Amino acid sequence: MTEHDICPGGERPGDHSESDRLIDALRDLGRIMRTQYEGRASQRRILIILRESGEITQRDLTERLAIQPGSASEILAKLENAGLILRTQNGEDRRTTDIRLTDSGRTLAEDAAGQRRARHEEMFSCLSAEEKQTLLALLEKLCADWIGRYPGRRERS
Repeated sequence: MTEHDICPGGERPGDHSESDRLIDALRDLGRIMRTQYEGRASQRRILIILRESGEITQRDLTERLAIQPGSASEILAKLENAGLILRTQNGEDRRTTDIRLTDSGRTLAEDAAGQRRARHEEMFSCLSAEEKQTLLALLEKLCADWIGRYPGRRERS
């Protein structure tokens, strides 16, 4: 491999244009990132979201996770049965369910968030602070352009 090769297992530079190679690199990085994450609607991710929000409606959580309400209900039932969350009827709208962490859930969420922070630091440990700033600026520029260029194609994690 040379310094111009993208990620291991990727296509060789001579096979594609620079734009093709950028897409290949982003795709390879996306695959690696997905293996490092818990998934869109994992129990750990839900606990972290609840830790950040304090309390959230089931509808808002489902939208944030970009999953079907039935899938959310199934995962939330498991978390509730494990004593990690409480689901209560909203005082203002009886059709709405509020979700919050129990003390046990908060402890587990803190641990999960700490592991996530450490994993994020490790994932970018090969870059200097300046390189991280440059990469972030370039990715934010691409993201802003692509959101305008390709409306309706954005998923939020």
